[in-house]
Amino acid sequence: MSTRPAKPDVSPWLTPYLIVRDVQASADLYRRAFGFTVGDIMPGPDGRPVHADLRYKGQAVVMMGAEGAMGMDLQAPATSGAQVPISLYVYCDDVDALYAQACKAGMRSSTAPTDMFWGDRMCALEDPDGYRWSFATNVGEFDPSKMPQA
Repeated sequence: MSTRPAKPDVSPWLTPYLIVRDVQASADLYRRAFGFTVGDIMPGPDGRPVHADLRYKGQAVVMMGAEGAMGMDLQAPATSGAQVPISLYVYCDDVDALYAQACKAGMRSSTAPTDMFWGDRMCALEDPDGYRWSFATNVGEFDPSKMPQA
């Protein structure tokens, strides 16, 4: 049995891996729109980036790979036409400021910042590759009386 740790110390136990059309463009957009820090960018045989890792507030990590890179036949939702059944939910210090910054950087608004019954002020955005992002700032407590009725 190996004495190496199960994961690198700098890595969280769960890391989303997104397939994007253009790694460099997506990394730049996430930096401008959401405030991610771009880490390592790995070039492919032709010199174009095929992989990148990004960090959010030093804790969250998102990795991305280029369509078709490293023998994968996966495509971004915008290319495949598939609707992504998951959303990425990220807490931030000021959801209203982040929303304005993200829209200015080119993210498409799905939901403007809104106070939600579970206590978060949340917005929803979609990136050009078709991924849905929700950002939230906790502003209160869960209020079951405000839950939508089925």
